[in-house]
Amino acid sequence: MNEMAPPPGRGRPGPMVATRRQRTMLTLGVLATILFSLWLFSAILTPFVLAVCIAYFLDPMATRLARFGIPRGLASMVLVLLLLLLGLLAVLLLYPLIIAQIGVLLARLPGYIATINAGLREFLMSLEEAAGPEMVDARLRELIIGQAGAMVSWLGTAATRLIGGGFALFNVFTLAIVTPVVSFYLLRDWPGIMARMESWLPRRSAASLRQLARDMDRVLSAWLRGQLLCCLVLGVFYASGLSLIGLELGLMIGLISGFLSFIPYVGSLTGFALAVLLAIGQWGDWNGVLLVVGVFVLGQIVEAYIIYPRLIGDRVELHAVWVIFALFAGGVAFGFLGVLLAVPIAAAMGVLARHWLRRYLESPLYLDPPRTGI
Repeated sequence: MNEMAPPPGRGRPGPMVATRRQRTMLTLGVLATILFSLWLFSAILTPFVLAVCIAYFLDPMATRLARFGIPRGLASMVLVLLLLLLGLLAVLLLYPLIIAQIGVLLARLPGYIATINAGLREFLMSLEEAAGPEMVDARLRELIIGQAGAMVSWLGTAATRLIGGGFALFNVFTLAIVTPVVSFYLLRDWPGIMARMESWLPRRSAASLRQLARDMDRVLSAWLRGQLLCCLVLGVFYASGLSLIGLELGLMIGLISGFLSFIPYVGSLTGFALAVLLAIGQWGDWNGVLLVVGVFVLGQIVEAYIIYPRLIGDRVELHAVWVIFALFAGGVAFGFLGVLLAVPIAAAMGVLARHWLRRYLESPLYLDPPRTGI
């Protein structure tokens, strides 16, 4: 007797299909877990995030060395050791110079304040003569002078505390041991880690997610590597230029400008304002200010027409305002850890926004023709 075929819905189960609710819950669960982990472990994540940044930065060089037949582990060790040696060399060379500059600032700060107050008083008196006492009177003049002196004193004290205690922000053991070791292991196993993460992608959306990841990597690598090189070049340029024109604290101001250039426009504007104030305090005339203006104008020309097109180019799709907002938002949310994660998150959000915008422009929500009648 022939067996009857099982009715639909019975017998062997068909392929499992995920529902929309399950996909939504999985996405929200992953995001919630990441945010909760960042909040819970934010105090100890900084060296590990730094290690990830170093491994990401060095991965192309390690890949090239591996193609030449050098084992990936050996190439990773050599690259991390070279980076560590460069960092130690920079500390050994620059830290005594920066400490000396701080000593000069502390010794000359009262004289700088007096010179700036005298120049500001002279300017306000000439303005009072030109505009009349109705516009600028003696009380307003003294108030402005007093506030300017207090502001300059606060800036000088804050700068000395920030630079002098900057290394206290990081644990020496963490910088010297934990971050390089973690960087080595991540760099050595980077291809395997990426392959394992790719194998975890949901099969239904794996192709789209891989393309999004490639777009994020293209944007982030172009911005990160280009911006780091840009900061290095600008720091050397401003430090050399300001020192050559005779500004006593030119080295410190140049390094600050180069470091803060990681935030678009903030580094140059901050360095320019500090250099102008110090030039007035040191020389007390406009000739030194004009020299400072010339250095920064030349630096902006070099950045706009040489550094930026060659090191960054048109591959970067991160707007300066979006980067500034992301850095400040990350700093407010998670401190220094948030600053490290701000640009990668901004790049990812930018790629996702452009992806969804393309889908919207191809969808009936956008293409649906307008109504012609009632």
